[in-house]
Amino acid sequence: MRHTVRRGVAALAAAGMLAGCAAEQSGGGGGTGGTGTAPGVTATTVKIGGVLTKTSASGYSTKDAELGAKARFERANAEGGVHGRTIDFLGAEDDGQDAAKGDAAAKKLVQKDQVFALVPVHAPNFGGAAFLEREGVPWFGWATGPQWCGTKTGFGYNGCLAPKPGAGSQTWWGRQLADLLGGSEGKSVYVQTSDSSGSKYGGTTISQSFTAAGFELAGVNSALPGAAPPPDWLPYVNKIMTSDDGGPPDVVVSVIAGTKFNVGLYSALKRAGYKGVLTDATSYDAAVLKDPASAQALEGVIAAPMFEPFESDAPEIARLRADVEKVAPGTTLTQHLAIGYWAADIFLDLLAKTGKELTREKFLATANGSYAYDNPGFGRIRYPKDHSEPNGCGALVKLEGGAFQVARGMKCFDNVPLK
Repeated sequence: MRHTVRRGVAALAAAGMLAGCAAEQSGGGGGTGGTGTAPGVTATTVKIGGVLTKTSASGYSTKDAELGAKARFERANAEGGVHGRTIDFLGAEDDGQDAAKGDAAAKKLVQKDQVFALVPVHAPNFGGAAFLEREGVPWFGWATGPQWCGTKTGFGYNGCLAPKPGAGSQTWWGRQLADLLGGSEGKSVYVQTSDSSGSKYGGTTISQSFTAAGFELAGVNSALPGAAPPPDWLPYVNKIMTSDDGGPPDVVVSVIAGTKFNVGLYSALKRAGYKGVLTDATSYDAAVLKDPASAQALEGVIAAPMFEPFESDAPEIARLRADVEKVAPGTTLTQHLAIGYWAADIFLDLLAKTGKELTREKFLATANGSYAYDNPGFGRIRYPKDHSEPNGCGALVKLEGGAFQVARGMKCFDNVPLK
């Protein structure tokens, strides 16, 4: 009897140790198997969650990226999933455009919710990058800041948009606009950013995009507060209107996050008599057309999305529209929605190429092992190269008569070393 009890206690202790090991495996790192021991992975599902800036003091919001990712994941699930696993999409956490909240959101998703990867991540001040890199957790989204670059786990759908000096820097925006204007010879450009780190860095890379295309740089101003639009735009407008040897530049590029900022800047410039080209990366947003004042301020503006425009007749865009309509009929398509959709699309392609035996280590080895994916919807992506430079692709859309029109379709250009 005594020996039986001892054997029973020993068996229970061994079972407890095995359970503890299993719990430890499933709770961190990359796990070891493809049938449930990897975090967020079972024989039939892969658990995914995201981090977005759904709310902010300035009104800037990327919440539509959640719907874009959901639409792409739903199509994948309807087609049987990837290697027999459907996507269990938890939706996205809100970081409130606060780095500390973004870090906490990433930790919650990984440590509590046990997600396999974060998709989409679309937050200008995302603070969870260091944690995800340390834990070996993949994350996909819009690489709007330097926290995306130089990692092994962060995958911008358009690469790294904040390359270090010497690394490749995009030229597509300047070259697309030069083609649209019939050439850049004798034309000047002025770049307005805010004082946020991402915006200022964008000012550096985008300035070079235009000079590489042959434009003369009239100036760069990064003094605009990033938290909220200024009460008086006149000081900024005066600098712009006299930046080209005392006169206005031919092109003004806004590297500012948020429609309110651009509406304020463009309205003030138009009141001052500016007749040149206004361009930015964020004004391609059908939601602004619902507000007459915003629509008027953005009339004639040339937006530069890093994906094929919704107005395109490309089959990939028709499929995107159909996918979104299926999960949310009547939804207005936005740039943030497209970013979530294409981030999810790249994740799914990588998931398929990794194979049925799924761990984070194997997934990341596939992603960082000469991964290449071309899709007319967003251009192309090459990893690991694009951990350190952008994919070099983009399109132009112009708002005319209250409607967006494709000015230049998606096209990719070679990068040049950042000076």
